Amino acid sequence: MGNIMFVEDKNDARQFFFQVWDKMSQEVRLEPLESVISDVIKTHPEYHEVLRSKDLEFSVGSNGDDGAKNPFLHMGLHIALIEQLQTDRPSGIRGVFQELVSKYGKDVHRAEHSAMSCLAEVLRVATGDGHAPDEQEYLKSIRKLI
Repeated sequence: MGNIMFVEDKNDARQFFFQVWDKMSQEVRLEPLESVISDVIKTHPEYHEVLRSKDLEFSVGSNGDDGAKNPFLHMGLHIALIEQLQTDRPSGIRGVFQELVSKYGKDVHRAEHSAMSCLAEVLRVATGDGHAPDEQEYLKSIRKLI
């Protein structure tokens, strides 16, 4: 379950969000990955002040499983899910996600948030157990939402 943001630590990831924010603000042309991040940023105006302030340590309850209180984790989960859908990895996620979108009346953002909760949980379990995320458990947990 790869991640398209290749960074060494959380501060590098946050700096990347700030760089994309700056480019967006200056209307500078974005690279493909930056465009994905820009789209996620645009759907979360509640995080724009954090990005504007460039506060590396901002997070209210940064240990929230779905990242709802940590803007960087939350947006990172969106980006990870987008990458999974683009590559259909784990295999079959694209179809399962489309079923979830249909269930939510074509509300893609709501479906993303539901799937992201499943992703956050499978990542939490894997981190706690010290092993790779279980892709089949992840897909099963999304299917339960349908």
